[in-house]
Amino acid sequence: MRLGIIGTGRIAERFVKTALTEATDMTISCVYNPRRTSAERFAAQNEISHYTDNLLELVESVDAVYIASPHETHYGYAKEMLKNNKHVLCEKPLALSEGEARELFELADVHSVVLMEAIKTAYCPGFIELLKVAKSGIIGEIRDVEAAFTRLTPKDTREYQNTRYGGSLLEFGSYVLMPAIKLLGCNYKNVEFKSIPASTGVDDYTKVFLEYDKGMAMGKVGLGVKSEGQLLISGTKGYILAESPWWMTKKFEVRFEDPGKREVFTFPYESSGLQYEVKEFEQRIMQESGEGVFASESIALAGIFEKFLRK
Repeated sequence: MRLGIIGTGRIAERFVKTALTEATDMTISCVYNPRRTSAERFAAQNEISHYTDNLLELVESVDAVYIASPHETHYGYAKEMLKNNKHVLCEKPLALSEGEARELFELADVHSVVLMEAIKTAYCPGFIELLKVAKSGIIGEIRDVEAAFTRLTPKDTREYQNTRYGGSLLEFGSYVLMPAIKLLGCNYKNVEFKSIPASTGVDDYTKVFLEYDKGMAMGKVGLGVKSEGQLLISGTKGYILAESPWWMTKKFEVRFEDPGKREVFTFPYESSGLQYEVKEFEQRIMQESGEGVFASESIALAGIFEKFLRK
């Protein structure tokens, strides 16, 4: 399968170097950037034979695409590729409104192609098992999900300088919201945001609160504030703790009222973790079932980002 890459930034670089190690039937045939010099540089550095600044040329060169461009361009590129019958693996956030996300999945259905959001944690073995354990009833009814993801980020980066679509929630929110959506569902009753702004106007640090009929969730993200990056799932019989960095999910513990009683689970996490999402992308293209992010979940996440941007 011929894979094209849209975007030539940091995540695209990591993707090329680490994600295709297990994708034996997928090769990179073309890289696209609207700035031709950037596409040429990326192709030369990563030994990719074909580069272009012409979307039509990309379409003619590939069977599937990986979109790793700036947040606000994801919807447009994904829509164009889906209309041209290309499978799409798109970096998070897939879209910045519920309507856009819903439209993209409807397009994928119409053209019988795969659309998948690349939130890499959702495809990792440890996190998939963590969800299974949480849903097994071992900690009883789940009442609260708390997740954190922070990284101190230089002020001259895209995350700070893109004053409309930068900031901590659009950068890390998909990670911290995903456990809540997976465990408590897409139909939350209310969402609230509390943010500390940076000098550029983007959110330097944000807490997002989800309210459910019989539960609640909180995610906290930061570019300029450092916090403990753990995932805590609280139930009526016990709780699950995945310590920092939980999004790489190499280990988690099930704990109970009796501090001497606990179960420890450990898992491999190879390379950058990007290869797990590529593997599932291939499986879905071959019409095999997957366990990562699904359409309803991507749509729910996009709806939360839409509310945040509106606020």
